[in-house]
Parts: sequence; structure tokens; C-alpha cells
Amino acid sequence: MLFLGCIKEVSDYDLAISLPNGLSGFVPVTQISDAYSKLLTKQVAQGELLEELNPLPDMFSPGTLVRCIVTSIEKSDDGRRSVKLSIDPKKVNKGLNSTALAAGMLLSGSVLSVEDHGYLIDIGVTGTHAFLPHQKAKNYIKAVKKGPDLKIGQNLNCLIVEVKNEGRVVCLSIDRSEVAASIATERQNWALSNLLPGLVVKARVQKVAPLGMKLTFLSYFTGIVDFMHMDPEKSMSYSPDQVVKACVLSVHPTSRAVRLTLRPPFLHPGGAPHQLPSQHMGAVLEEATVKAFYKQFGAVFELDDGTLAFARLKHLSKTRKSFKPGAFKEGCKHKCRIIDYSLMDEMCIVSLKHQIIEARFLQYQDIHTGDVVQGKVLSLKPIGMQVKVAEGIRGLVPSLHLSDVILKQPEKKYNIGDELKCRVLECNPGGKKLILTLKKSLVQSKLPVLSNYEDAKPGLITHGFVVCAREFGCIVKFYNDVKGLVPKNELGSEPISCPEKVFYEGQVLKVMVLKCEPQQERLLLSFRLSSRPGPEDKWKCTPKEKQEVKYQIGEIVNVKILKKKDNGLEVSILEDEDNVVAWIPMLHLSDFVATSKHLWHCLREGDVLPRVMYLSDKGEHIILSRKSALISAVQEKQVVRSFSEIQPGMLLTGYVRNVMPFGVFVEFPFGVTGLAPKVSMSDKFVTDTKDHFVVGQTVIAKVMSIDEEKQRVLLNLKVSECSSGDSAAESFALLNQYFKELKEFRDMLRRGEPSICELVPGKKVHLVVQDVREDGSAVFSGGSVAGLTVTATRYHLGEKNIAPGEKRKALVLHVDAVTSEVYVSLREELLKQ
Repeated sequence: MLFLGCIKEVSDYDLAISLPNGLSGFVPVTQISDAYSKLLTKQVAQGELLEELNPLPDMFSPGTLVRCIVTSIEKSDDGRRSVKLSIDPKKVNKGLNSTALAAGMLLSGSVLSVEDHGYLIDIGVTGTHAFLPHQKAKNYIKAVKKGPDLKIGQNLNCLIVEVKNEGRVVCLSIDRSEVAASIATERQNWALSNLLPGLVVKARVQKVAPLGMKLTFLSYFTGIVDFMHMDPEKSMSYSPDQVVKACVLSVHPTSRAVRLTLRPPFLHPGGAPHQLPSQHMGAVLEEATVKAFYKQFGAVFELDDGTLAFARLKHLSKTRKSFKPGAFKEGCKHKCRIIDYSLMDEMCIVSLKHQIIEARFLQYQDIHTGDVVQGKVLSLKPIGMQVKVAEGIRGLVPSLHLSDVILKQPEKKYNIGDELKCRVLECNPGGKKLILTLKKSLVQSKLPVLSNYEDAKPGLITHGFVVCAREFGCIVKFYNDVKGLVPKNELGSEPISCPEKVFYEGQVLKVMVLKCEPQQERLLLSFRLSSRPGPEDKWKCTPKEKQEVKYQIGEIVNVKILKKKDNGLEVSILEDEDNVVAWIPMLHLSDFVATSKHLWHCLREGDVLPRVMYLSDKGEHIILSRKSALISAVQEKQVVRSFSEIQPGMLLTGYVRNVMPFGVFVEFPFGVTGLAPKVSMSDKFVTDTKDHFVVGQTVIAKVMSIDEEKQRVLLNLKVSECSSGDSAAESFALLNQYFKELKEFRDMLRRGEPSICELVPGKKVHLVVQDVREDGSAVFSGGSVAGLTVTATRYHLGEKNIAPGEKRKALVLHVDAVTSEVYVSLREELLKQ
């Protein structure tokens, strides 16, 4: 079947074509012309780019009208049909022969070769040589602006100016004014076997019906104009015997049905239909008015700006059963969303379906790199998994990104139809390319998304994945194909001699940007996040060179808080006349990570902290610690001052420096660091190292082995291996220390929020019901809990039905001083105790 179509999108591999009545199809790169296909074959055979072979975007522009023929209709796995087309003149003009050619005919041609005086054109007619002189092409070339010459394979609207030697030689013109003035006439001897779409004819109205009109043209042809192709300005004023100008839209070879359009942009050959501004695509319209309803096709709506829109029958309701024809009487208003624009009908295509109106994505342009999207598994292939993100939007999860670790048998983990949460690694709307990742650490990451080199500022910490580990270091990739190098000396706090044994392809790690050169697309990275502070972490501190080092590691000092920062405290050492500035990281305020956060919350600028230990002076800063376990270890000399003092079997107190997927790095006072591999981390089976340890946690580690040559220490963190013998006494001492710090925290809290200190678990209070939430929980207020958020879950309301304003007696279950939240219970069995 022959169609007049309009180019919608151009990619390197195909042309997306808008067809009449909201249909669409595509022309593969192999269906442009014979000459173009030969060049493609030659390029593939030679394996190098040919100068005379131009990519499709250099020859075709969106909005251009082309004649095409349907070559096949393919059905995809999910039942969607795709129409495959060809614009090859040999197929489009196959009904023509050299004897049928006549001056004034308008037909499709394709550039065959560039000659001295013009161009040889392939018009698909065997035994005919078609020539286009330079003179007849120069105005067209100037207007199209695709270069100084026409290119091999370029599709043209050609007007036959002269026919010589009984059709064996024809002279052509593509001059825009000559083409636009051409009208098909009886003298050109058109027959039904060779009638072409795109011809403009004078036609006579034979019959007017509700769904369209019947016309006669070129003496004995009849054709149909449907409701979408009447001139919107005159649609109500057509009458039998009226003479109108029309353009052939499609020709069906077997049924001999011809469809025409009366829309103004098509009534001059070479015209271009109106385009929809891109910002309107996907717009939700609150009120679209029904203009006409056609029970077999759909409804035409008038939008706020007066333009027309069409909704197919299946887009008017969720299911066929829920469809109510009565809701689509003329004048009824409906909420809808623009889902497409049909260039050939000059109409927006809309949908009234609720799930489409609410949909987050409608086209590839709506998706951005770094977005977290919901997808449905369509298929599993060796290169990866195909995922449906939305109607008409598909993405690929490469094999490397199916999981945090490489999956040998992904079909055991994923099934077709599974709903998954993915993250967009790369999105190229032009090429309809969407690359996704299922790596949990990337999908759940709260760190910034690095998708271009300009954003890679020194100090930025983000997640990336290893693509290659070699003796020189690791190549790490981010979003949009941004990649950088982690050199060998930046792989970890300890020297790593064989990076390929420690890191694996696809491994997700936190990295810090050290240096970036956006123009050269060069990026230098580090895995040593704590080795140097990022711009946010910097605190003003006298550089080490400028201050005389007066303190020894292990020395106890008193300090005054100068400034509170998100990750610690800037302090001055009180005993020092020079006001030496030092830093206490938040996680060094206590042996217990939770207590560290509580203490940081309560401390104020100007407070004095007694008994703080000088821990290290690495880099520019003096680091202090308040961890009592570390202080005791140093004072009781249960420490090692250098690598040479370490012996296998030693028990050492330290703190977690870094948690990696392969193990935990532990640092001890005086700067010695060791690694506890995954197998020696816990008495339980370890799947994810992050579930067992957090950075800053105080630990007791047992030395398993030492490698003097590589200066490496291997540790064991299993509780069963790390006890000195009297585990009951150790546990009691730890518990005692915890309660001591908890009391200190409560004393500090008393000065800032005295009311919260009076609320201890087990205390009974009188409260007033403020609100009952949808989930069944309730919120309370009262004099004793002023300024606090007091909540009881549905379970803790017991069997009682409560209403706002009622007074109730409650029992305090838990108090969170940091967030000022109190949890209570109204259950009788607890209140009676």
C-alpha cells in the first residue's frame, strides 16, 4: 500500500514516519535507495567510513513529506505492531513504465550520482535515464541548507519537465515554485495502477456523509476524504457538485481505494504540515470539549486554544466494558493528556486513560540521567535484560548491571513480568537509547549523580562502578559514560600491590574527585575518602608547619568547643597559650555510634570537654578522640607504636576506618591499620559487610597474620576470638561505660530541654488526644510534653476508640531526645503494672 508520510524523527539507522489517521511507521537505513544500499554494503565490506556515504540526519529533516510503500507489518512480543516502510523509488514507482511517463508528472526520485552538469536521478523506472540539471536544483539546495550539493540517496520530489526518446530520457526539476504549482491532469495519463500519493488534483464532491465525503477526480477516479482530513475551516460547508482542490493520501493496490485530504498544507506539492511545539507534548488538559464522536473510531476534541485533537476508541476509557458513549455527546468536557502529535492529520493525539494522565514518563525526553524508574522485565538476553519503563519506552540493563555482583544465571533471579526499581545510567532520546542499572548500591545511593565532567569538582564524593582493575589502578565509570582513573596510590589507606585481586568489574564503590579537566574529559579519583577533606568538610586550622608540635599521641588535654560542624567539633586546646585549634570527628565523641550523635546534638559552642586524647596529626589537622576504650588502651600500654611491634595473636583496640564490600579496615592509635576480610568479620555468615559494621565503631581486633614485605596486617573481628578470657567482666565494663555516657547526655539535655529529661520510660502521664491519623495511630499534647511530638501506634491504643479532645492516661515507652519524639501506650495491661 502506498502512503504519503511525513518525517517525524531522523536517526542514524532509520526514519520515523507519521502516516495518516494517527498511524506511524519506520524506514530502515536499507530502504532508502539502491545506490545508498550499495554504499552501505561497500562501507561494511571495507570496514572504513566512505566520504560519499552521508548519514541520514545529513540528508533528511523532520517535517518533510515523502512517498512510501508498506513492506511489512511486524508484531512484537507484547502485541504491538510496527509498520515497516520503504522510500526506494524502485518500490514506490513500480506501477510506472517508460511509456507512461509524461511532462508535468510529479514523482519520487533519489540521487544516483553527481555529474558535471547536474545529477543522475533514480526514478525507479527500468530503461529510463532521468537527469536533473544544476540550474533546476540550485534554489532547492539553497532552501534546504543540507550542503552545497545533493547527496547520494537523497529523496526528492521531482517534476518531469521533458520526455525524450519515448520515455528513455527524461529531464527533471525540483525547483520549489515549479513543484508547488504542479497539478495532476487527465493529459498525464494517470492510471489506478500507477497513481501516486502526494499528487494534487481538482476534484468534485459527489456525496457528503457524517464521517466524510466521496469525491471524483481525474475524470473517472473516486476517492474518500474522512472526517480527519476535511479542511477544519470549511468542514460544515461542503455540498455535492462543489469543486475542491485535494491531495492523494494513500492508494490501496487490491481494493483500489484512494484516500484524499483537503487540509491546506497538502494542497501545494512540497508543502509541510504544521508541527506541535515540543513543550505541549505530554501536557495534561483539564477541560477538552467533545466536538464529534464516531462510534467505530473515537472522538474529536477542541482544546483551549481552538486546535483539534483526536482520541482513539481504546483511549476513551480504561476498558471496553467501562466505556459510556453518553459521556461523549457534543459539548461534554473531559480531562486528557497529549500523548502524540500526528503530523499527517495536524492533530494532537490525546488519551483519557487515568494511568496515562498520571504517568511519570510518556517519551524518552521525559527521562533524565540518574532518575529512579519502575520497570517490567520483558526479556533476558546474553547482553542483558530488556525492561519496559512505560508505554513505548524500553530500556536495557546490561549483564554487568543486573546485580551488585556478576550473575552467572540471571534467569534464576529474574522472571519475565517482574516489577523492578532501576536507575537511569544513560538516556539518549534521539537514538531512543536507555541504559539502566539494577545495582542496589547505585539505585539506593543518596550521593550526587555525576553525569558530566563539568560537575566533577575536587572534593565531590559519589558512587561509581569499576570497569577495569589493572596494575596501574582502577578505571571507574559514572553516569552518561563519564569515567576516571583511581591511581594505585589512591586505592586504599594501605598499599595494594595487585588491584586486580582486590577489585572486580562492576563493583560499586564510593570515590572522591581529586582533579578534573573537562575539556580533555580527564578525571582523577581516589578511594581514600578520609585522606583529605572535601570542600564541605574543611575547617580553618593552622597548618601543621606553622605550629610547633607540642603534644605526644596519647596525651590527655581539655578543650573548648569553638564551632559545631555537621561531621564534628572544632576545638581549641585550653592548656595552650597559642590557642592551638584541633578537630574532634563526631564519631570520636564516644565508643558508641548512637551516643556520639546524641552528645553532638547536646553540645554547644563554648562548652568545655575534659579528658580528650591526642590521637594523630596526619595531614593539616590535630585529631582528638574521646573514645574511652582507646584512651584506656593507650594508658594501659595495650597498643603498638609501629608495625615492627605487631605480633600474631595480639588483641588491640581500634576503630573502623572504612567498610568495603570485601572487608573492614581498622585503625589503631599511632596510625597502624589492618584489614579484617569478610570471612573473619563475624561469627555469623556475612552477605553485606555494611550490615555488621559502621565507620567510627570502636572494636577489639585480634591480629591473625602480618606481611612485613607488604606492611599488611590481617585481623579477626569475630567476638568468639576477640575476648581476653573474662567476657562477663568485659561486657559489664562496656555496659557501665554506656550508662555513664547516657547519664552525661541526660545532664547536658537538662539545660536545653528540661521537660524531655523528666520523661523516662515507664512514667505515667496525662495527655489530650490531638489527632487520629489514617493509619490508626494518634498524636497527643499536654503540659508535661509541650514542644514534643507524642505518638501512640494503633496497637498501643488498645481496644479503645478515641476522639480528638479526649483526656487519657498513658505510659511512656521510649524517648528520642535528638528528634524530640516520645512514644506512649494506652494499653490497660501496661498501665496497671
